[in-house]
Amino acid sequence: MNYRWLTALPVYNEVRYVDDVLDEVCEYSPEVLVVDDGSTDGTGELLAARNDIQVVRHARNRGYGAGLKTAFQFAVREGYDCLVTIDCDGQHEPQRIPQFVAACAHADLVSGSRYLRQFDGDSEPPADRQRINRRITDELNRRLGLHLTDAFCGFKAYRVRALQRLHLTETGYAMPIELWVQAVAAGLKLIELPVPLVYLDESRSFGGELDNAATRLQHYYDVLERSLRAVRARGEPVAAEALAAAS
Repeated sequence: MNYRWLTALPVYNEVRYVDDVLDEVCEYSPEVLVVDDGSTDGTGELLAARNDIQVVRHARNRGYGAGLKTAFQFAVREGYDCLVTIDCDGQHEPQRIPQFVAACAHADLVSGSRYLRQFDGDSEPPADRQRINRRITDELNRRLGLHLTDAFCGFKAYRVRALQRLHLTETGYAMPIELWVQAVAAGLKLIELPVPLVYLDESRSFGGELDNAATRLQHYYDVLERSLRAVRARGEPVAAEALAAAS
């Protein structure tokens, strides 16, 4: 049986990085999908000039989570076995893609972790991002009975058939929180894989008021509570057991 896998990159206004990142990704992935989330900086023109990738374009910017959801839907619709997601801002090392694919043979979701172990040359993360990541990671572990070290790393691999068990609705940067809740509710097998800690752009905007660290942290807590309520409302048996044990 032919095992088909795909690497997908959600992209929004990454004209500085997109060609260099894609050149490298294409060395390590047999098929590459870019979800252009309504870029307006010339990224779309660069993507259109390439013949070694597939592109799905959102007519307007819908958010990081929406870009990932489009990649999930594409992988399910086209019958892939494994989907790798990687960011396009140069923070992830494409040469690690095959490691994620291999690890996905033993798990439904393989999530990169920048804090599982140290690598030579690791960056110093922005203080507010590290603090928020730690707070949310600790809360997910407490509420869901997990042992995560990094709740927000975008470098992941998924068994595509497992994606069909998720009902994701979050469209922004909080989508990984909803993902973890639903993954536990669905009884998916989850593992982390260490990746280097690389920050090339510390000025990323999370969108309007979410650029304020305190507001962003509260938003993440709100999404967590909303995601837990949604799972409980669906009455999924695995979710009920997992959430009761984690309460």
